[in-house]
Order: sequence, then structure tokens, then C-alpha cells
Amino acid sequence: MVLDSHRSKADFALTPVAKRLINVNPNMISWIGLILAFISGLLFFMSGMKNEWNWLLILGAVMVLTSGYFDALDGKVAKMAGKASKKGDFLDHVFDRYADMFIIGGVAISAWCNPYIGLFALVGVLLTSYMGTQAQAVGAPRLYAGLLGRADRIVLSTLFPVILFIWIWLGHGDIDVFGYITLSWLEIMMLWFAIVGNLTAVQRAIVTWRNMSKKEE
Repeated sequence: MVLDSHRSKADFALTPVAKRLINVNPNMISWIGLILAFISGLLFFMSGMKNEWNWLLILGAVMVLTSGYFDALDGKVAKMAGKASKKGDFLDHVFDRYADMFIIGGVAISAWCNPYIGLFALVGVLLTSYMGTQAQAVGAPRLYAGLLGRADRIVLSTLFPVILFIWIWLGHGDIDVFGYITLSWLEIMMLWFAIVGNLTAVQRAIVTWRNMSKKEE
């Protein structure tokens, strides 16, 4: 998935709302997105505590999607209001990383996920984001490309909890893999973050290296 390259296609859902919020401080919108991300992680954690709390998976998924919307909305409002700045961009990146940790961390420490899988997923996500911003830090173009961008993570973190809830509602348990390994749907999602996240980090590192080599020629 490479949804980050199609961000402009979401303008139809952002522009009307951004026009109504043109006088709102974009940083306030960023804060709302961050708080919603924290709530989503908390809901994912709580959803595995009791069987009757499984429905929190759906609520958590809604919170992830809403948080992602506000994350995109703050930048749109800033541009339309002429308030875009380096400080705002920096704050947005900081909040994005915290939001990732809240959402993915909530799953990692929940009953749905093996903590070791959760740890590798967190490493993959952090390295992906680091390689993107590090490219800009060394003078190369800022990288959004790769197999697992932030938009992809938001979509997957919305989709997989819903799949898990439906799977449980249909009376199924963990998925049997190769006859001796069992995984929940959220563990499959986290494995994707772990494996593909690290591959994306390597991919971005190679692209940045090549871009820097071209500048030196």
C-alpha cells in the first residue's frame, strides 16, 4: 500500500470542513487528532480485557480514522489560512509520532498481541518515519514514498480491528498458521507493520543515499 502518494485525492473531504474552520488555530486541530489517537490506543487495549468489551474494537477503529482525518485537516487549514510555518510542520511531525505510538502501542500491550510482535512493529513504524524525515535533515527531499506510509498505517489500523470484531462475532478464534502457530488478526497487522515497516525504512534509506550521491556529482 502506498496511500501517501494519493493524499491530494482526499481534498474533497477536507476542503469544505477546512473552509469552515479557517479561523481556528491549526495547532488546536492537531491537538484534537493527538487526543483521539490516545483514546483509540486505550480502546484497543481495553477491548481485550473482557469478552463483552470486544465492541470497543469498532469504536477504536472509528477513533483512528477520525484522528487521521484531523491530522490531515490541520495542514489543510494552515495552508488555506496562510498560517503554514516550520514550527507548525515540526509540531505536526512530533504529534504524528506520538499518535503512532499511542495507536500501535495500545495494540502491542493488549491481549490481542504478543508483546514481542508489538515491539518489532513499533520499531518498524519508528524507523519508517525516521528515514523519511532524516532525508530532509541531510538536505535530500522529504520522503513519503514506500511500502508503508502513515496513511497506510491509519487505513490498516482502522480495517483490521473491524475484521477482528466480525471474526469474533462469527464465532471464530485465532487463525491457525502452518498447523502450530496461532495469530489474531491484530497480530497479523502488527507483523505487517514490523516486516514491511523495516523494508520501507531500508527502501527510503537507499533512495536518500542515491539522491545525496546525485547532488555530489
